[in-house]
Amino acid sequence: MPVMGRRAKVIRLPVGPRPPTPPPAHDAPAVSGLVEVCRCRDQGEALVVRALLDSEGIASVLRGHLVQSLHPFSVGDQAEVTVLVPAPEGPRARDILGPPRGRPEGRRIPHPRSRP
Repeated sequence: MPVMGRRAKVIRLPVGPRPPTPPPAHDAPAVSGLVEVCRCRDQGEALVVRALLDSEGIASVLRGHLVQSLHPFSVGDQAEVTVLVPAPEGPRARDILGPPRGRPEGRRIPHPRSRP
């Protein structure tokens, strides 16, 4: 069996110092990180909260654990979505959203079909 010669030439990429990164724009807010302002039961509720924050001029990010294209239906805490805002806007966002609402501890919600 004949031996084939080298058919391709390997081109090495130049290695050198990286160019300096440009400074951030002066009009961009300095963000030290994101903070959680609320947790929503599903994506629909999170979109309403995000729209409320956007109407007040607060940028927000939604974070969930499910990929909606793979899991279009979710049950219980699987669908939980966290709403995050820049740290400097956290207190203002919490004031806009108000105190967290939920059922009090120990209170049981009756099933709609159950009889009193």
